[in-house]
Amino acid sequence: MGSHLARECLALGHTVVVLDDLSGGFRSNVPDGALFVEGSVEDAALVNRLFAEHRFRYVYHLAAYAAEGLSHFIRTYNYRNNLLGSMTLVNASVNTGTVERFVFTSSIAVYGAGQTPMTEATVPQPEDPYGVAKYAVEMDLRSAQHLFGLDFTVFRPHNVYGPHQNIGDRYRNVVGIFMNQVMRGRAMPIFGDGLQTRAFSYVDDVVPVIARSVGMAQARNEVFNLGADMPRTVRDVAAAVAAAFGVAPDIEHLPPRSEVVHAFSDHRKVVERLGTAGAYVPLEEGVRRMAEWARAQGPRRTPSFQGIEVERNLPPSWRD
Repeated sequence: MGSHLARECLALGHTVVVLDDLSGGFRSNVPDGALFVEGSVEDAALVNRLFAEHRFRYVYHLAAYAAEGLSHFIRTYNYRNNLLGSMTLVNASVNTGTVERFVFTSSIAVYGAGQTPMTEATVPQPEDPYGVAKYAVEMDLRSAQHLFGLDFTVFRPHNVYGPHQNIGDRYRNVVGIFMNQVMRGRAMPIFGDGLQTRAFSYVDDVVPVIARSVGMAQARNEVFNLGADMPRTVRDVAAAVAAAFGVAPDIEHLPPRSEVVHAFSDHRKVVERLGTAGAYVPLEEGVRRMAEWARAQGPRRTPSFQGIEVERNLPPSWRD
C-alpha cells in the first residue's frame, strides 16, 4: 500500500520521502520522484535526522509487520516494531514542531470478534497482539494531541490487496499467498473450512482518501473505517484467484487457527465526512488486475519467519 500512497502524494504535488526497511517490500516499488531512505522506524537517530533535515508537514505512518495471526507467536517483535517504532515517529513529530497532520493506518483488528458490522463507535476489544499494538498507537495519538497539539487522522483499513503486494509473505495477505501458490503449482492453503468472511479491499479504493485526508479539516483528529463493503469468504477468494489464472481451484484445508471468524466494518462515517462514496472494485475484478501484475513478476520464495518466540499452539504449517 505504501508505494501506491507515495504515487498518490506525488500526484497531489507533495515532495515525498519514503522510509522503509524493505523487510516486506522492494526498492523497485518506490515511484520515481520520491526520495527513498532505507531504514527502520525503530532507528530513532535516523528518524530524528530525517525530521530535522526535511521539516515534514505531514507524516503518513504505514510501517508495520501486519501478520495478525502470527503476532500471537512474535509478541516482543510485534510490540517493538508496531508500537515502539510508532512512538519514535510520534516523538519526532512533536519535537520537530512542523507536523500539521499525523496520518496513521490502524486496522479493524482493534475491534476483535463478534462486533460486526464494526463501527467507529464500537468499543475496541482486540484479541491479538497486532490489534493491541494498533489500538495502543491510536490512544497515544489522542494523548499527544491533547498535550502537544499534534493533530492526527486514523484510518482503519482492512484486507487491502493489489499490485506491488509482497506475494512471498506466507503469513499475511491471503490473496497474494493464493496467487503465489498457484504460480508455484501448489495448493492454496485454507485454515479451517474457508467460510471466514472479510471485506477484501482493492488498493486503489483505499489509498486516495488516505492521501487527500491531510487537506481535509473534517478529518482532523478523527478515526475512520476504510475499505470495501461486501464481505466475502476465503473460499470466494480461492475461486477468484483460480479463475484469474485459468486453473481449477486446488485447496489444501489446514487445521483451524485462532482468528476472528467474521470481520467487516461499516463505512458510513468516511462516506459522510470525506465523501468517498463510489463504485468499489469488485473482488473478481481486483483479483484479475492483481493477477496480471503477479504473472509479470513471477512467483516468489516464501521464507519462514526467523525469530518465533512462542512455539505453543503455533500452526504446524508455520513451523518449517
